Amino acid sequence: GLNLEEFHAVGSDTAIDLEVTSNRPDCLGHVGVAREVAVLFGKSLKKPEPQPEARATSVAKLTSVMVHCPELCPRYTARLLKGVKVGPSPKWLQDRLATIGVASINNVVDVTNYVMMEVGQPLHAFDVSKLKGAKLAGDTIVVRKAVAGEPFMAINHKEYTLTGDEVVIADAKRPVALGGVMGGADTEVSATTTDVLIEAADFAPLAVRAAARRHALHSPSSYRFERGVDPEGIDWASRRCCELILELAGGVLCEGVVDVAQLRERSFDEGRDHLKLRWPSVPRLLGIDIPHDFIRKTLTDLGCEEIHNCDHCVKVVPPSWRSDLTRECDLIEEAARVWGYDKIDAAAKLPIQTSHKGREDVVLDMVRSVLVGAGFDEAYTLSAVEPELSDVFAPWSISGGSAGSLSTGMAVLRRANVLRQSVVPSLLVCRRTNETLSNPVVELFEIAKVYLPREGALPAEKRVLALTSGGGYLELKGVVEGLAAAIAPWAELTVTAARGPEDASLLDPSRSAGLLLGGAPFCLLGEVSRSGRERFDLRGPSSVAEIDLGVLVAAAELVRRTKPLSNYPPVARDVNIVVDETTPWAKIEAAAIAAGGELVEQIAFTDDAFRDPKALGEGKKSVVFRVQLRSTEGTLTSDQADAAIARIVAALESHLDGKLRA
Repeated sequence: GLNLEEFHAVGSDTAIDLEVTSNRPDCLGHVGVAREVAVLFGKSLKKPEPQPEARATSVAKLTSVMVHCPELCPRYTARLLKGVKVGPSPKWLQDRLATIGVASINNVVDVTNYVMMEVGQPLHAFDVSKLKGAKLAGDTIVVRKAVAGEPFMAINHKEYTLTGDEVVIADAKRPVALGGVMGGADTEVSATTTDVLIEAADFAPLAVRAAARRHALHSPSSYRFERGVDPEGIDWASRRCCELILELAGGVLCEGVVDVAQLRERSFDEGRDHLKLRWPSVPRLLGIDIPHDFIRKTLTDLGCEEIHNCDHCVKVVPPSWRSDLTRECDLIEEAARVWGYDKIDAAAKLPIQTSHKGREDVVLDMVRSVLVGAGFDEAYTLSAVEPELSDVFAPWSISGGSAGSLSTGMAVLRRANVLRQSVVPSLLVCRRTNETLSNPVVELFEIAKVYLPREGALPAEKRVLALTSGGGYLELKGVVEGLAAAIAPWAELTVTAARGPEDASLLDPSRSAGLLLGGAPFCLLGEVSRSGRERFDLRGPSSVAEIDLGVLVAAAELVRRTKPLSNYPPVARDVNIVVDETTPWAKIEAAAIAAGGELVEQIAFTDDAFRDPKALGEGKKSVVFRVQLRSTEGTLTSDQADAAIARIVAALESHLDGKLRA
């Protein structure tokens, strides 16, 4: 499982360079590699069990630890050594560190590095006398989030300005270490140090990775914390470190340990995490069978605890240092690699079954095909946005969005730390970026989830399709109508007014609308208002739309239905109807289709509405539309066409108080 990169001599020793994949942080220490070797060669792993002798006052009387951010630091331990004598490390320790390319500092710091390379658990040593305001000479250790703008002097003697998203180890006055990344220069161990506090902790991988990248401050510690450490091996590393310091630097160890932990108790009765390996799954995935006893022994040797075994399966609890073992196939892979991939015949037959796309996947393929054909490009943006953009556009908000925004707890990129409730703001930011780069055509769509806050519950997730176009309202409405016609041709698409006052700030109220598909809220679209363009610093006009993909998937016609084409010519009639100013075209169209019946093939709006209070009356408008009629049974006569038009006019007069204009 570990690829050999190279090996070379260093003095009288040999350095072996192994490639460790990111899912195997347990092999970032010599003990982890030794465990692999022991399993492969059938040997026993020899791991020391440190038992440092404590002879001084209880550590709890001299210092304490407060963790204000347990989600970023689930465990923090501290031990205290008094009267140590800091000096050069013995030659054997210097040589061991030199072999793996680690510079020797002094006996205390070298021990922390040695143990880190031994077991993969980073440690840090503080000079207690340099901690400000403690019981012993300085203060209680405080693990907290950084304060935005506060300075931190790292052990490399460079000052960094913290953003507020980092986790820091602090005393009463200032940060003394950047959690999981690097210690501070203010409390580093030197030749004058006599009392040392040993830190062994666990930090959230994402927080460590973000801090190291943000400040370009990578270290062997951050490399390991980013990939995860063994939460149950922290105390072993702390005891091992103290034992070696007592041996090499003298001093006395204070009684006990300060251990602030948020560990999840494992109990079989409560349903602790376990994995089941079904014996028939082995040949199904590998093409060969492996002896069951060999599999059981391999998993046990790798640290798994067997809790059940029968003719059908084996159940094991993975060890704390193997966070990568989460599925049945992971256990089969472990057995296969120890058994030997070379023993698996290249001609082994696997029972492969053809798969098929689900309904949603088929619809999404159709969506992409239609939109790409319409000249749009697909965009991918972050699910997190800046706080000021989280409520700019919220067409799907639950209970008016009273539950507030959803913070990610830390910035994903720059200031983006709130889960978005709409994809439209993200696409408008993309439009602005393209405009600043003088890209003349910006037609974008994105398929993504939005996250809708709910009081006292996890957010509701909705998959949506968002579009932004440089065209106007009618052009984008045509794209949406074409999309619905291509995917759900038999579903009724109707137009309604834009919903809610929250939409007015972004969309032009006179050039926006909502769409219903099969009677369900389907889409909100419109032109971006002047204030909306100013808010996003857009140079040109833009239209946006957001579609509920759940509605589209439900209405999709995956098996197409057809009807025979008529062999007879169509007959067209223009109708000029006078209706109230508030009557929308959608109602006129729906009434005309219902009244015309099967003879109506198409109804098209032909011109802008005409308004003249003197000719039409106050609050009235004239709407002209063309009705195309066709029969499947024969050529329509003028009388038949006139009768159909008369029914349409009568329906408009009856339902919409319309009048035929002479």
